[in-house]
This record gives sequence, C-alpha cells and structure tokens, in this order.
Amino acid sequence: MTISRRDALKLAAVGGAVGCGLGGNPLSAQTMSSDTAKPVGTAAANSLWGGRFGAGPSAIMQQINASIGVDKRLWRQDIAGSRAHVAMLARQGIVSAADADAIDKGLQQIAAEYEAGKLVENLALEDIHLHVETRLKDIIGPAAGRLHTARSRNDQVAVDFRLWVKAACAEADGALKALIAALLKRAEEHADTIMPGFTHLQVAQPVTLGHHLMAYVEMLGRDRSRFADAAARMDECPLGAAALAGTSFPIDRQMTAKALGFAGPTRNSLDSVSDRDFALEYLSATHMTGLHLSRLAEEIIIWASQPYGFITLPDAWSTGSSIMPQKRNPDAAELVRAKSGEFLAAFTRLSVVMKGLPLAYSKDMQDDKSTVFAAFDDLGLCLASMTGMVETITFNKAKMRAAANSGFSTATDLADWLVRVAGVPFREAHEITGKCVKAAEARGSDLNGLTDAELKAIDSRITKAVRDVLSVEASVASRTSFGGTAPANVRAAIAAARARL
Repeated sequence: MTISRRDALKLAAVGGAVGCGLGGNPLSAQTMSSDTAKPVGTAAANSLWGGRFGAGPSAIMQQINASIGVDKRLWRQDIAGSRAHVAMLARQGIVSAADADAIDKGLQQIAAEYEAGKLVENLALEDIHLHVETRLKDIIGPAAGRLHTARSRNDQVAVDFRLWVKAACAEADGALKALIAALLKRAEEHADTIMPGFTHLQVAQPVTLGHHLMAYVEMLGRDRSRFADAAARMDECPLGAAALAGTSFPIDRQMTAKALGFAGPTRNSLDSVSDRDFALEYLSATHMTGLHLSRLAEEIIIWASQPYGFITLPDAWSTGSSIMPQKRNPDAAELVRAKSGEFLAAFTRLSVVMKGLPLAYSKDMQDDKSTVFAAFDDLGLCLASMTGMVETITFNKAKMRAAANSGFSTATDLADWLVRVAGVPFREAHEITGKCVKAAEARGSDLNGLTDAELKAIDSRITKAVRDVLSVEASVASRTSFGGTAPANVRAAIAAARARL
C-alpha cells in the first residue's frame, strides 16, 4: 500500500479544508447516523491512555481537556498525516502490508464520512486524533492500533497544525492578490484623477487618486511577502519526533516529509513538538495585514462622510439607521477597522501562552488553534469585504479636485520654482512662499488668485512664468521622480505591480 504525494497534499489542501467546521460543511454531532459511527465512552477513552489510570476523568476535566470542538478543523490534515505515516511504516517493514492497506482504506472511508459532515463529537475522545483512530478501529478492528506505532499525539498535532497553517498562508496570499488586483484596476482608472494628499490630515500637496491607491498595493505586497516568508520557515515536517525524543523504530522521516509536501523533516525532536513559531508568524503577518486594511478602511470612512464626499459606497457595503432615514453608514469598513485589534490580540494571546513554557510539550499549547482559527476566519472576511468595497466604490472626481485646490496645496511648487528658476536658496524660497500664502489667505483666494503685481510686490524675482506651476494639474504632472505621483509614473508603477503579481 502506498500513498502518493499528490494524494497526501490533496487531503491536506486548503480550499474548504482550512476553514472546515464553520463554513459550508459544518461538522455536526447530530448528522452522523448510528450505523456509520459509534461514539466511544469514557472507559474506552481511558484505554487509549494505557493502564496507568483506573478511573475516568471528572465531567469538568472532560470539558476543559477536550479540544474536539476546535481541532475538528484538522481532520483532513490528520488523515493525510496518518496515511503518509502508515505508508512509511509499511515500506520500512514496521507494519505488514496487509495491515497498512487496511488502515489506509479505513482512513479513506473516514475522510469520505467527514467530508459528508458525519463526524460525531465525543468529549471522552478529546481531540480529532482519537476520533479518527477510534473510528478506524470501528471499521477495521484491532489492526487500527498499529497506526500509532512510532508516533505520539505530540508530533501528530504538530504536523497537522503546521500543514493547516501552511495552507492558511497560501489562502491569505490568494486573498491579498485579489485585493491588490482590485486596487490596480481602480488605480489605472484614476491615474489622472487629482485629489489632495494629506499630512496630519491637512491638505499638503495634490496627488493622483491612482498614486494614493498604489500606496496600498505596496503595503499589501509586503504583507504577501510576510506570509510567504512564514510559509518558507514552517516548511519542515515534525512527524517522527514522537513524544519529544524521537523513536527507536527505523522510520524514514524524509519519506513522510516528502509525501506531505514539506521540504524536509525538522532537525530536533524537542523543538519539533514544542515549536509554535509558525503559528505566531502567521498571526504576526495577519496583524500587519489587518493594520493595513484598517488604514484603508479609515480612509474609506472619512471619504464617505458628507464633509468630504470623495466617495459613495454602494448599498451592498452600507447600512442604514433605525431612526435617521437619510443615513448611509460605512459599517463594513468600520468592522474591518475594528478587526485589526482582534489580530493584535490573537498574536499577543498566543505569545503569552508560549512565553514561559519549558521544553517540550505542555497542555497550554492546546489553546493555539482556537486563537489561530479565529484570526483566519476574521482575516478572510476582512480581505473579502475590502476587495468588494474597492471594486464597487464610486469616486467623486469633482469634489476630490476641489479639495486638492484648497489649503494652498501648490505652495511647495512655488517654492521649488523660486529655487529652480530664480536661483533662490530653498530656505529663503520657503519664507517667500509663506508670505504669498499669507497674502492669499488675507484676500480669500488660492495662490493662483494673487495677481502678478501682488506676487511681484512680495518678491521681485517672481514672474508671470510662475503660473505654469501654480495649478494642481501642473503640480501633479511635475512630480516625475521615481515613486512620484505624476500620471506617467503611476501607470508605470501599475505595470510593474502587475508583473510582480
């Protein structure tokens, strides 16, 4: 009996697999009929612990100890790991080919049952590993007990969870790519659309909307790289580390690592079962992504407000008020903004769990999965929501341009002109421009509203030629330095980003 690498990866793959348990295929204790599975009681569960215990756990101990309600999501990864493990045991002559074949067929049957939603949760069986093993015994009898040879639940959960998080990184990357593609499309549409650029939320200099959106493309590109880096570091297989010290059986860890899609096995058995860096790195990348999504959400919220009026959100991404019929609230963006705190909390929570643990495995680590799973669910919702909003927002070009023309946004262009054309040192040009701004403010106009005589009265070196730089269009067009806001630059940046994508 053999399991191909493709079969193992298929079982462990993301795409319903990562999120299983909360989505379209809920794993419900009520959906499995009595002829397909028989829950095992406390006595049977105690037999799995061995002869050390003579009495069963208290009901409260069962409640706090059981993790099946959370780790049922790992059933695909658990079965993939078990199939790879038993194939290796057979090839190494540790179990017979007949037993290995029966085990593999039984595991495939369990996978089909669980895919159909037929998992009965039993607190006495604690976790997904014992659920699979117990169901396997129901199907094939005592030969099921050979599956756990040269393996512990410690390395079993380590490989299951690592497979899951690795797949979660790939799913995050796919969702980030979709959002980046949406931003690129809108940036291309608005490569020439003028809007105010802000510092301190004060109008600073005019920019293009395309350039503004491309800033988020850069942020999200860094987020993609963080998930990719994390996935590369977790690309080692802990299966075969056993409880903490390895095993005396002649196992082939390279074989199981390859079958499960890892670059190779982990190098230290103690670290293999006690490491949760991979989960922390996933949460760290999630937190950084959430931070960037929150910043974009905040801008959407501000831009949608009546004082700004830069955008209109469609009904699909807005809510109303129970008392004020005129309201169109950007609730989706507000909820994305709020989730950034959840991502930071998740990273902090797991960090606190891990910070003082001695080697090797401690039961504290059982809490890792609920934290990561919740962050995964929230990240998927946030990325999908933000992609939907970016794709369907209506931008108000006239309001954006009017705002860009306010606040003396071309003041820096006047100062630069004095330096470039009149040869004035920049600090002096800065002071001259400040006087021009003060004069324009006093007469209630923008800089372009000052007459030639008024400008010349402030400084004799200012000529009519300055008019070429005082419009917002001229200002934007002049910013041709690499990474600048000029429309030609924006289009080049979009093309480069598409090539990277």
